[in-house]
Amino acid sequence: MKKIVMLCAALVFSAFASEPEGQEYEGILTTPECAAQGAFADCYLENYACGSDGCFKKIDAGERGKPNIALFQHATGKTYKVDVSKLKVSELGEGMNKNGVVIIGTLDDATNTILASEFKAPPPPKKSFFKGCL
Repeated sequence: MKKIVMLCAALVFSAFASEPEGQEYEGILTTPECAAQGAFADCYLENYACGSDGCFKKIDAGERGKPNIALFQHATGKTYKVDVSKLKVSELGEGMNKNGVVIIGTLDDATNTILASEFKAPPPPKKSFFKGCL
């Protein structure tokens, strides 16, 4: 009887341990400046490194600032700042300027910031083969 109770307890704890903490937020991963301008596909990658278009002309080579990342939701029209201190910034490159990015975390209403605990990039597009004459 004890073995059954211990097995059930282990299954319950493992089910709760695997769930990510927080809510899911889906949208386009960009910078706050690009989201304010509505320039999602035209947002230069230097915005992620130093914060604005042309900022590499103003800073020394090799200097990098804190990543300034935002999530824009089309359905609501809201832009949330994303705190990525718990994530590896190198992994976020898969979702930059892409729609369908899912950020899992908790929302701080006072600063309108999502404290990210997990990141899911959208799947890559399927390969297609074009048959025909160009």
